Amino acid sequence: MHHEGGTGSNAVMRQQLDELRTLAGRAQNRPTETGIPRVFMVQGSIPEHELAAVYDPMVNLILRGGKTLVVGDQALDYDPATYFVMSVDLPAAGTVKPAADGSPYLAVALTLNAGVLTDLLSDLPDPAASSGEARAFSVAAVTPELLDAWVRMLRLMDHPGDIPALAPAFEREILYRVLQGPMGWMLRDIATPDTALARVNRVIQRIRREFDQPLAVEDLAGDAAMSVSAFHRHFKAVTALSPLQYQKQLRLLQARKLLVATGGNVTSVAHEVGYESATQFSREYGRAFGLPPAKDALRIMASIQSRASPSAQSRQ
Repeated sequence: MHHEGGTGSNAVMRQQLDELRTLAGRAQNRPTETGIPRVFMVQGSIPEHELAAVYDPMVNLILRGGKTLVVGDQALDYDPATYFVMSVDLPAAGTVKPAADGSPYLAVALTLNAGVLTDLLSDLPDPAASSGEARAFSVAAVTPELLDAWVRMLRLMDHPGDIPALAPAFEREILYRVLQGPMGWMLRDIATPDTALARVNRVIQRIRREFDQPLAVEDLAGDAAMSVSAFHRHFKAVTALSPLQYQKQLRLLQARKLLVATGGNVTSVAHEVGYESATQFSREYGRAFGLPPAKDALRIMASIQSRASPSAQSRQ
């Protein structure tokens, strides 16, 4: 659909955002299923430990409030005027904030599916060459066309019988709108086997599988069919991290999960995620999360218990 520029377009986008906020208003302050494959929503204040995670590839749309995502040494801020795309799995830390009027943060996301993306690309004309950029995450200005596809997708929550027939078409449309935008190359490159982004992504999948094993950068570069120096440069451009920093973040995030889930022994958790030295593990953990492992785990468990209590439920 076509919108005339300027004010008319802004008015349309305001209406679209209002409808999306109403539709997503049933979200909780944790990732909430919508009944639509790969689409989830979240609302309210989210504890820091839940926002420090390995993020799946996704298109993320903020409907109210704002979010800051820190990946490596780069921080991205986004709000309802923008959408965020991440095309590879990335360890990141985030913070969310409510809207200026105090109403809670609200967002929806579509997890990327490689099969859907490849199928869609096969139906589109061959693009111009890739932009030459390599970063696998970025923010772009939202458009009325993209919001329109999201509105139709979220309306399906009220018509679950229509989901099997219509959700795949709306998912393709959302991805198509992203492909047409400034970050389209990022989705094309990740789904095109021999691009630098796709080759780095293959290595990322190996690091995720073998995060607790010693990994030699020379071997990883070989997997990517690159020289060590080219691999290092491309990996850092894509993820904002070196390969070993990426692995370290995976280890620390997994250790944090284990400590909270099991109330585990710090030394045994350190060994389980691949550290030979518990002292080095505690030092790097404290640097990453601001507290020694055992104290951090206790703080998170207290936070989980307070959110589960009846008084916490009535906060919002």
